[in-house]
Amino acid sequence: MEEVAIQLAAEGIQKKVISPGKGELSTFPDGTKVMFHYRTSLCDGTVLDDSRTMGGKSKPMELILGKKFKLPVWEQVIITMKEGEVSDFTCDVKHTSLYPLVSQSLRNISAGKDPLEGQRHCCGIAQVHSHHSLGHHDLDHLQAKPQPLVFTIELLQVLPPGSFALETWAMTDEEKLQAVPQIHEEGNILFKKGEIAAAAEKYYNAIACLKNLQMKEQPGDVPWIKLDQMITPLLLNYCQCKLMLGHYYEVLEHCSSLLNKYEDNLKAYFKRGKAHAAVWNEAEARADFAKVLELDPSLGPAVAKEIRAMEERIRQKEKEEKGRYKNLFSYNSSTSPTATTS
Repeated sequence: MEEVAIQLAAEGIQKKVISPGKGELSTFPDGTKVMFHYRTSLCDGTVLDDSRTMGGKSKPMELILGKKFKLPVWEQVIITMKEGEVSDFTCDVKHTSLYPLVSQSLRNISAGKDPLEGQRHCCGIAQVHSHHSLGHHDLDHLQAKPQPLVFTIELLQVLPPGSFALETWAMTDEEKLQAVPQIHEEGNILFKKGEIAAAAEKYYNAIACLKNLQMKEQPGDVPWIKLDQMITPLLLNYCQCKLMLGHYYEVLEHCSSLLNKYEDNLKAYFKRGKAHAAVWNEAEARADFAKVLELDPSLGPAVAKEIRAMEERIRQKEKEEKGRYKNLFSYNSSTSPTATTS
């Protein structure tokens, strides 16, 4: 332990064991998965992030060692820990300069956003040396004035390589491409079982894999187009799930995005028409259904069924509104003051 402390100190890292772990220290070969809770603080005790409370829920951090995580110091300190150990690591600025970007990504994930939101058009090093806002005052301040940080880490679990299934974020580009058909099929199986929300998540994960790969290609180039053609059926499946879950505006957004690129996509028109009908956009729904018939007249019965259902819902809504207005006027007339003469 003393030797480890000396090695860390030489790297500008001070370790303080809060609670010792159990068992022997792992060898941590590349590909090892570690799960841990972390709290990041300034040296004055101000807490920046806490995985136990971030986003209103307690979710441990997961890392695959050797995958070149943006914050190498986390891997550097974790390999000095035993399972169950809790330790403070005070790290010099050379280890913490990229923490604002890492924190922004982790906060986006906890809020259900794209982890790269706000980082699309500016590389990490450029952001550190610019006035680009990260959308959080504390992170902007830390980015402008880098300083040492204290990472309080509780190592929960160490899983050796091969003992777990890789999650998409931990895959190489080749692994992501190979995994997509399997994830797609898993989504289809869940959909057939009626597990719609779970199926939607599978389709979303497959789309995320392909989008990540697509970002590395030039829009309009052959590799980009091939990936986009793989994304399209997944996105349509995802939209079908969202229709069934009642998330109509998300369906409108995704189908419109598809139709901006593929103006003859019949399924996108049909799903968008159903979403428009669900949110009372009658004219837009009729226009989409008309386009469906133009592209495939054999779908006349299916379109007619959707239009009848929409018209019935509209009639029912109008009837309910008339009833409300009638009751409102009846209430007003019965409670209005009666005129008197003196």
